[in-house]
Amino acid sequence: MRNKLFIKLTALALSLAVMLSLSACSEEEPLSKQVFAMDTVMTVTAYGSNAEAGVDAAAGVIKAIDSMLDPESEDSYTWAINNAGGGNVVVTPQIAEMLSTAYTVYERSGGALDLSVYPIYLAWGEFKEETGRVPSSDELTELQQKLGFGKMELMSFPGEENYSVRLPDGTQISFGAVAKGCAANYAIGAMRDAGVESGIVSLGGNVQTLGLKPDGSNWTIAVEDPADTGSYLGTLSVGETAVVTSGDYQRYFKAPDGTVYHHLIDPSTGKPTENTLSSVTIVCTDGTMADALSTAMFVLGENAALKYWQQYGGFEMIMVTKDNRVLCTSGLMESFALTNSDDYTISIVG
Repeated sequence: MRNKLFIKLTALALSLAVMLSLSACSEEEPLSKQVFAMDTVMTVTAYGSNAEAGVDAAAGVIKAIDSMLDPESEDSYTWAINNAGGGNVVVTPQIAEMLSTAYTVYERSGGALDLSVYPIYLAWGEFKEETGRVPSSDELTELQQKLGFGKMELMSFPGEENYSVRLPDGTQISFGAVAKGCAANYAIGAMRDAGVESGIVSLGGNVQTLGLKPDGSNWTIAVEDPADTGSYLGTLSVGETAVVTSGDYQRYFKAPDGTVYHHLIDPSTGKPTENTLSSVTIVCTDGTMADALSTAMFVLGENAALKYWQQYGGFEMIMVTKDNRVLCTSGLMESFALTNSDDYTISIVG
């Protein structure tokens, strides 16, 4: 479902890095566990006497959600939905949450986030360096005709925690745009249920925090520099929240003619999104929503994304443009610090 970017145990060079400053917390050392799921390395960290139970519970939740979603596995809910022939499929609350959140963003963004671009994603060779290919215009036009997420029907059963979903026959989806955010939500919940009061999960470009650091201070989250993925352009000081980044540098391939194609598909064209943005970082208490918004806001572009934020709210945003401007919504004025002022300029918007 997610392209295997690279497996590095030094995973702090992913889209977002957690700067834990462990030396400042010497009286309460963290316990961390790494999990490979959703085609990337994930790190779960907890503090306190219940840390071991917390990280084990969180890792178990991540693995369980991952197993639900693999579209190539006949045991997954994704496969069942994609092969139902237009019929109803009973799904779990986690699946329903992802579908409902994605549909809300789909409607509000005019289709900028569309889970049914999955066959188009496959047509591009999953944007892997070794399999990437450029589909013909006719192929993309045919695949676009099968986009059907806007016709999804999601129903709940009264008194039960089960749901039913139905998509048009021929429509196929992937949860790639919301899976990590949902997994992070439930992983944090699992840690909390295990008695952990301070912890963090880092799932590729998704970071979600539980409580504050053990010393009562905020977490410091580094926002990666799209032009130099080994460094960061600024830092966020946050409490309990989710921070999710989508960028054109995260997954891509280079065609024989030298053209670079990234994975953030514009459903209206079936092609990689072309606008002024290099990355979008969303700060939101709901990890699933943050994940969905990071993709949708990137596809919308800076002006439409800002209008979306002004109209609907509920999140804050950092947009990084190809000409090295950093646009930060007003709610992050006090919490975001630009550290690379040599290469970037910052503006507060909204």
